[in-house]
Parts: sequence; C-alpha cells; structure tokens
Amino acid sequence: MPALAAKTGVSRANLARRFTALVGQPPMTHLRERRLALAADLLREPDATLATVADRVGFSNAFALSAAFKREHGISPSEYRMREGPAAT
Repeated sequence: MPALAAKTGVSRANLARRFTALVGQPPMTHLRERRLALAADLLREPDATLATVADRVGFSNAFALSAAFKREHGISPSEYRMREGPAAT
C-alpha cells in the first residue's frame, strides 16, 4: 500500500480512510477476503493442490492459506472441497 499511496500522492492513512469509506472495509481486509474467495473457487477444481491455490492467490504457502481459510470459513480447505465438490463445467 505504501507504493500505491505514493503514486496517488496521498499518505497511507489517507488512502486507507478513503478506501474504507468507498469500499466499506479497510484495504487489507478487502484483499484478504478477495484472496480467500478466489481460493474457495479454485478449491473446487479437482486437480488444484492446496500449494498451487496458495501460490495463485498470494499466500506464502499451503499452511498459511489453510489457517486463514479456516479462520474465515470455519472449516479447512479439504472439508470445503468435500462439501462443495468439483466445479461445474
């Protein structure tokens, strides 16, 4: 976010305030929720490994994604995958 704030010519705090006012949540919360929503979609793909999904959505590793996913959804990625089944084609 510092680079984005610098490019727009505002402080990080001001950018965060404006973003929150416009989007309804702080930038990092929004980013985390978007990443986890994308991860949920990708987990429906039968051949996608947790490590691959983690890499694609910007988590450092499968463990970090798994922990964040469980905090957000209340179930592990593997439980989610079993419940949701493969993506419709």
